[in-house]
Amino acid sequence: MTAEYMFRDRSDAGRQLAAHLLRYADTHPVVLALPRGGVPVAFEVAKVLKAPLDLVLVRKIGAPGQPELAVGAVAEGPEEQIFINPFFAGTDLLMPRYIEDERAHQMQEIERRRAMYLNGRDRAEVAGHTAIVVDDGIATGATMRAALRAVRHRAPRRLVLAVPVGPSDTLDMMRLEADDIVCVATPESFHAVGEFYRDFHQVADEEVRDLLQRSDVLLDPSRR
Repeated sequence: MTAEYMFRDRSDAGRQLAAHLLRYADTHPVVLALPRGGVPVAFEVAKVLKAPLDLVLVRKIGAPGQPELAVGAVAEGPEEQIFINPFFAGTDLLMPRYIEDERAHQMQEIERRRAMYLNGRDRAEVAGHTAIVVDDGIATGATMRAALRAVRHRAPRRLVLAVPVGPSDTLDMMRLEADDIVCVATPESFHAVGEFYRDFHQVADEEVRDLLQRSDVLLDPSRR
């Protein structure tokens, strides 16, 4: 591995992250992944902690005409959570009708993905447990903020944000949302999560389903 890469791939990142989370092994943790990229990371964490693995489904809200520019995010849950970046709130860029239309569209996509990935699988119990929310990295934090708020409404005993890599300023902002933050690396120069991985391929839907199934079997071999 060359110096510019901190992780070989998401599995390697997950194993490194799990080593920093061992203090939670005896707290009845539940691991919640942001799909798709967070799932291979979270799988390794759940395996080491012997914890259930589930998803927290969240979708970015892009700017009008610039869908890759994240101006906010929406997450599923008992109480749907929407987060709009204060930098964009109230500007002509984000009219209320646009936000509502995007919220409805992204929630439809979230429902579609839950059916596709989980196919009726019961949600992991979060109330009273340590909930560890995992992604493959964090950049601006919009999607993670919505995810954490959604999980908070499920009444975990403790809410932990866990990522292999992220900028320190974004992680500092997340301290208002999580009880603890675990991050393997906070490089001074940060442009995108993928720059710290040798292999940062797009995770396929089939890989998400396979890892969830494998995680279930690890906890209960009768599910083979």
